[in-house]
Amino acid sequence: MTAPTALIPWLDPEQIITAAGPWALLVVCFIVFAETGLLVGFLLPGDTLLVISGLLSHAQPYAPEGVFGISVWWVALLIGLSAFVGGEVGFYIGHKGGPAIFERKESGLFSRKNVERTNAFFERFGGLTIILARFVPIVRTFAPVAAGVGHMHKGKYTLYNLIGAVLWGFGLTMFGYVIGFIPPVAWFVQEYIDLILLTAVGGTAIITLWHYISERRKAKQAAAAGEDVVTDADEAEDLVLDPEIFERGPEFDDDDPRR
Repeated sequence: MTAPTALIPWLDPEQIITAAGPWALLVVCFIVFAETGLLVGFLLPGDTLLVISGLLSHAQPYAPEGVFGISVWWVALLIGLSAFVGGEVGFYIGHKGGPAIFERKESGLFSRKNVERTNAFFERFGGLTIILARFVPIVRTFAPVAAGVGHMHKGKYTLYNLIGAVLWGFGLTMFGYVIGFIPPVAWFVQEYIDLILLTAVGGTAIITLWHYISERRKAKQAAAAGEDVVTDADEAEDLVLDPEIFERGPEFDDDDPRR
């Protein structure tokens, strides 16, 4: 194992899976569930965990039938189901908790900026954000809650959530399994996953720290200037999405080549 992995062992998907032993699949499913259902999963490896799960479903020197001991189809199905249930729980939390959920103080990756980033996705892609957000770290954690707080139509949300869970949870796991049939690619992914993780986590940490320092500085400047202080409740209400946003289709700029 290369040196960088030791710096973030709890974010190394292969180490997480192998360390869990017979509970490996349960641990993977819980992490996938937590990423969209408990508002804490953004601290855990998501996409890479699914790809590595698919890779490790192949026969290993220490596990002739793969680390999970069952067919990759069952592995992918259970992971996809966990993703779907997580999305439903996230929506329920947002629907029942309402704007008060957004009153939490800035802490780590739970911040106003991350909620605003999620809202920006909804502004541009409408209800399809529920599907697209699955492939965007952090946004996939807050999208179900934002949809619940904004009272998105439950039936429409569940449909999009199901599609997103299948494409992301089931799809990425099977993608990782397919990669296993291409030895050079499989070797590269497993060998350098630590560097990929280190880059991703480091980049996220730097951006988060910059936002935190920037917001703290603005708050101090506003306080020194005697500006009116906006309460947490007021800020939370500002973050609630208009239900009409969920009915919109994707909006592209006039010069966007995708039109």
